[in-house]
Amino acid sequence: MESIIGVCLIGAGRAGMIHARNFIANVPGAGITAVSDPVAAVREAAMKELGVTVGYESYHDALADRNVQAVIIATPTKFHRDICVAAAEAGKDILCEKPMAMTVEECDEMITACRRGGVKLQIAFMRRFDAGFRAAKQRVDAGEIGDVVLVRSNTRGPNKPQPWMYDIGKSNGPLAEVCSHDIDTLRWFTGSEYKRIYAVGANYRCPDAAEQFPDFYDNVMMSCEFRNGMQGQIDGAQYVKYGYDARVEILGTDGLITLGSVSADSVILYKSDKTASFTHVTGWQSLFTAAYLEEDRHFIDCIRRDEEPEVTGHDGKMAVRVVIEGNRSIRERRIIELDEEGTGGSDGR
Repeated sequence: MESIIGVCLIGAGRAGMIHARNFIANVPGAGITAVSDPVAAVREAAMKELGVTVGYESYHDALADRNVQAVIIATPTKFHRDICVAAAEAGKDILCEKPMAMTVEECDEMITACRRGGVKLQIAFMRRFDAGFRAAKQRVDAGEIGDVVLVRSNTRGPNKPQPWMYDIGKSNGPLAEVCSHDIDTLRWFTGSEYKRIYAVGANYRCPDAAEQFPDFYDNVMMSCEFRNGMQGQIDGAQYVKYGYDARVEILGTDGLITLGSVSADSVILYKSDKTASFTHVTGWQSLFTAAYLEEDRHFIDCIRRDEEPEVTGHDGKMAVRVVIEGNRSIRERRIIELDEEGTGGSDGR
């Protein structure tokens, strides 16, 4: 009988706990053996819910635990690089939440450390494991809509940004926190790398942030051109209030595929006063529940089979470099050309 792979949750926030709940009950061959979070109340609450008796204030202590073979990194992005490198050096396989890191250089350091340590590194782009997204990808690859012309993706969240998000230098802004999945979605469905981007952002809903953080934006639009000639468009927003809204359109020469809806079910109520209503999706936690589970199972399967994850450090890095150059486009108000290595070049004019 195969031994259980012990997993430590590092960062017991919302995303981390989604993964942890999966590993407790629904991921064969693995289980949560420890929780690490520097905030005692958060750590203890997670341990109580998960039924785990081992907790660590410092992730360094968690990485020294022989009962931990793999880790979930679900901390704020600015800590990802240091935790990932330390985990790789300790020989622990890694599932890292998005965004992968703050800079392309940090991504490279994480990839190198995992390669040297001989450990798996999977980036948590869970939409690639969503049944609808996977079915759409199969139909695109089968040529059912002809050649892809345009991929459009939007993510709009209902909640007010956390105060730390206002500082673009610390959060990389909504392009990172909200649109990382969209950036990866476009790259996945086009099968190509970004060539040229132009982004605009503005603050429409968070006036309290404007004075101290004049560069903060809660709404962003980005137009993209890919190296294979395909086009892309990304629309991201925070604090829209009406619900969680994640949708994709894939336009081909012979058809269209759409993914997602703002409705939580197929029931729409039409009333005599000529109004209609339906239940909105309230959050990403519920919308992509099954995708998180498939992602977590895939991580353990890759460890068991000694296979490369479907979503690698390179995929995470490619999203981070678009975030960096997209913020540059907003800041400098110009088109950014991306060279073969993914760094910004000329203004494209």
